[in-house]
Amino acid sequence: MNSKKTIKSAFESMMFTWGEPLDVKMAADVFNISKQDAYDYFKELQSEYEQEGRGIVIREVNGAFQFVTKEENADYIERLCTPVKAKRLSQSALEVLAIVAYKQPVTKGEIEAIRGIKCDRVMEGLMAKNLVEAVGRSEAIGRPILYGTTDTFLKNFGFTSIKDLPEIDDIESAINVDVDAEEEKDPVAEGQMTIEF
Repeated sequence: MNSKKTIKSAFESMMFTWGEPLDVKMAADVFNISKQDAYDYFKELQSEYEQEGRGIVIREVNGAFQFVTKEENADYIERLCTPVKAKRLSQSALEVLAIVAYKQPVTKGEIEAIRGIKCDRVMEGLMAKNLVEAVGRSEAIGRPILYGTTDTFLKNFGFTSIKDLPEIDDIESAINVDVDAEEEKDPVAEGQMTIEF
């Protein structure tokens, strides 16, 4: 029988080695313990790192955990990694991503109805960046693909789960659309489809 201390130590090593957010169930299966016990151990570790003021903290991402750098140290890391070009999403990509995040699961047709403009290229770019993914098919005529956000979206925007999104009563009115735009440019080809960290 493994002690709690041994399991927590192993969880640290596993998170460090895994790189991506480590799923709680996957970690629980390694030790043949319940998912709830594993989750509690991760939360204890997270609390210990916070209390000790470490430069590395443990972040929860949609039921998984990973090591990340402490937010307050961002300036020092930026200085170390300079020159790094600032990377941003284009305005149209941000609009589409916001609609997907708040309306998910949502079809491309519903996104286009809100924006009043085609979004094929933007969606391709968001999917290539692994911010949006197909999550199923609608029951509507033609069974169009339903889209939702990914764990990469949560991680890059600093959310633990989709419930952490700021409240917006009406996403349609929050999206400012250029009504004169006739055709969307390809944000990937134009080098605009990037993410700011």
